Amino acid sequence: MVTREEREDETNTQIFSQTPQNTKKTTYISALGLDVGSKRIGIAGCDRTGLIATGITTLHRTSFERDVSELKQIIQERDVEILVVGLPYSMDGSLGFQARQVQKFTKRITAILKLPVEYVDERLTSYQAEQMIIAQKLSPSRNKGLIDRKAAALILQQWLDTRRQQQKALDQKNA
Repeated sequence: MVTREEREDETNTQIFSQTPQNTKKTTYISALGLDVGSKRIGIAGCDRTGLIATGITTLHRTSFERDVSELKQIIQERDVEILVVGLPYSMDGSLGFQARQVQKFTKRITAILKLPVEYVDERLTSYQAEQMIIAQKLSPSRNKGLIDRKAAALILQQWLDTRRQQQKALDQKNA
């Protein structure tokens, strides 16, 4: 069985290909961010350069088969290479019931979709997304799907920012 650290090392090796010094090489990435809930899945994507994450859609869950079918369609349309899934840790850092449900769902879909997955600590992303909705003078209770999309975008943006920082550190180390 491959450990999470080994998958991360393999993924980082694939994502952060080393380039000769003084050579500007653009590495393109197509990632999909997911905020998995029991009723809805917020879905976000990024631009090809991996700079900006934006909400794409909200999938209203009815059955596992339909969820997979809709995700498959988005993945094919966007040529997705990796899934970034928000993991709802408890405030004390432990994995609670909902986090285990997200992991269970993610294992099932990645087995079918054959895509690598990385988890991101999603604590407070839904709260941040809700505050963004309120700032836009919209009703959070009437815009649950929008909150889920924004939360997915926050999850993906956090992953993109971390990835970029790791690349910068790697570039400086190799300079």
